[in-house]
Amino acid sequence: MYRIGFDVGGTFTDFTAIDTASGAATHFKTSSTPHDPSEAIETGLRHFVEDLGIPATEFEFVGHGTTVATNMVIERRGVPTGLITTKGARDVLEIGRQTRPHLFDYSITKPEPLVERYVALEVSERLNADGEVLMPLDEAEVIAAARALRAAGVQAVAICFLHSYRNPAHERRAAELVRAELPDAYLSISSDVLPEFREFERFSTTVINAYVGPRMDRYLERFISRLEDVGFETGPRTIHSNGGLMSIDTVRAFPVRTCLSGPAAGVVGAAKVAMASGFPDIVTYDVGGTSTDVSLVCGGRPAFTTSRLVADYPVRCPMLDINVIGAGGGSIAALDDAGALKVGPRSAGAFPGPVAYGKGGTEPTTTDANLVLGRLDADTLLSGRMTVDKDASREAIDRLIASPLGISVEEAALGILHIAVANMGRAIRAVSTEKGHRLSDFALFSYGGAGPLHSSAVAVETGMKRVIVPAQPGTMCARGILLSDVGFDFVRTGVRTASETGWAEIAREFLEMEADGQDWLANEGIPPEARSMEYVVDARYDGQNHEVQVVLAEGAEFAQFVEGFLAAHRQEYGYDIDGRAIEIVNLRLSVTGASAARPESDYAAEDGDPVLGTRQVYFGGGWFETTLYERAKLPVGQKFVGPAIVQEMSSTTIVEPGQTLYVDPTGTMIIEV
Repeated sequence: MYRIGFDVGGTFTDFTAIDTASGAATHFKTSSTPHDPSEAIETGLRHFVEDLGIPATEFEFVGHGTTVATNMVIERRGVPTGLITTKGARDVLEIGRQTRPHLFDYSITKPEPLVERYVALEVSERLNADGEVLMPLDEAEVIAAARALRAAGVQAVAICFLHSYRNPAHERRAAELVRAELPDAYLSISSDVLPEFREFERFSTTVINAYVGPRMDRYLERFISRLEDVGFETGPRTIHSNGGLMSIDTVRAFPVRTCLSGPAAGVVGAAKVAMASGFPDIVTYDVGGTSTDVSLVCGGRPAFTTSRLVADYPVRCPMLDINVIGAGGGSIAALDDAGALKVGPRSAGAFPGPVAYGKGGTEPTTTDANLVLGRLDADTLLSGRMTVDKDASREAIDRLIASPLGISVEEAALGILHIAVANMGRAIRAVSTEKGHRLSDFALFSYGGAGPLHSSAVAVETGMKRVIVPAQPGTMCARGILLSDVGFDFVRTGVRTASETGWAEIAREFLEMEADGQDWLANEGIPPEARSMEYVVDARYDGQNHEVQVVLAEGAEFAQFVEGFLAAHRQEYGYDIDGRAIEIVNLRLSVTGASAARPESDYAAEDGDPVLGTRQVYFGGGWFETTLYERAKLPVGQKFVGPAIVQEMSSTTIVEPGQTLYVDPTGTMIIEV
């Protein structure tokens, strides 16, 4: 039997299939199809079934990573969406917060709300902060609002009432009434999507869930139809933003939870592969065609956050703490109005792609720069399945960068890479140094199609001592899906002062959440022996406005909570306050169904000489005679000093002059900087 995972990226769609009997992995990449991502998925699946001859019925697990929901928000391609809310709260999305990303930059404006004001309708109802009814729901007003939204042509409706996180009764009744009037509309209620306080973030998350819901549903229908056309019978699972897997039905209900779907898979896979090589502390560094995604893993546990911005819209749900910047293989290099060289965040993406791809691209990218400098081999991209034009890259860089600046083409190309590396270094510091971690204590775990191309330079830029490059790094996100567990997060808000006497109430609420978690795992088909729970309390000092997360063991006592809070606060802010009252804000329960898959631990190199020859490669200081190696033939214990280039189907690894590379027993390459 086989397990297959695939990740739909902006430039390529990556596949990894594992033979469960032998543990052997097979990798494949194909160009993404942004107009319909499921088309590239079908192309890849047919490669395994028709070209490799693996019957579709042999696949016992199908895992899926996607950024479809994120792209819809970024490109504002969701459906017309209406909002029904408590009287007086229709402008919550418009008002938002008074924080600004750059305090003195008045050119930055807030994004337009995804719900236009004329379809943000109010109804009479009111709960207090404890969930008690102050004013009953006016059902006639709800029906009138639903009819008005139907007349306006909305395809999705978000229902967000004040304090519904403490009592969902009004929202659920309103949903019944709206569904009777708009049977075909997609409904999203905040007490299901985010039963947590802070009205702006709850409204925003719920509206995004509704905004992308119908189109996500149609994409899933096409995706499942294509699976069936190829002959797959196994129901697919999709990875969501916290690194867990969920069924298609759960994705349909909560598409907003897939906003970091693909990047989260890579972090989960990286953490497990790095642990197998003895590196529990890493910074994951995923460079694709469009973006660079970085995240911190400490002690084998990825860093989590509860909120982030997606296209400047707040999304609040448990997710891996991943910093994303617009820097990748397709990042466009250009001169700004002042004549200075800039790289990204604009990207050539899959279409038209870099100039060298010959698909209509006219502006040079980092991929073009790597080709010109000899770091990429024009004949070996995707094992020779992709034809590229190095001369076209050189001409574009000369015409648009080198000649205007009065420098050589090589200097211009190297400058492009230096700027891209500097941008990537800033992203890494944002998840590490800026949060109190010393980068020299961490290894850089490099993957993605363009990650190993730049990781040695990025390590030098950030002061990191080691680079880890897994097997087939270009398909790491797809492999991460196979290593991910089924999982979901539950949250309950109840602001209160922490006390020894009140801890029993906390324990009782966790028990109630456990029952919900067990029901969800049962519906996902997870056997009892594979289930586990993680208990988290969001807490803060009395008077603070933001919380730290305290991870607790099952049945933890009050003293253990206090000790954990003080440690978490010291890590986040560098201090604690002895004797200050602690306030509990949210209770979180993360439920997990363990995956049967584990990182490959047995590695055997293919027979033959790994040395492919040499070629001239440009580094700082000029051209260097550089040895080329074939990754699949590097044996365990192989060691050499750069400059060197290691080539494989999904990526190319650069070892700069003076750096040392060796292959560990799992087949992972370690570069000592």
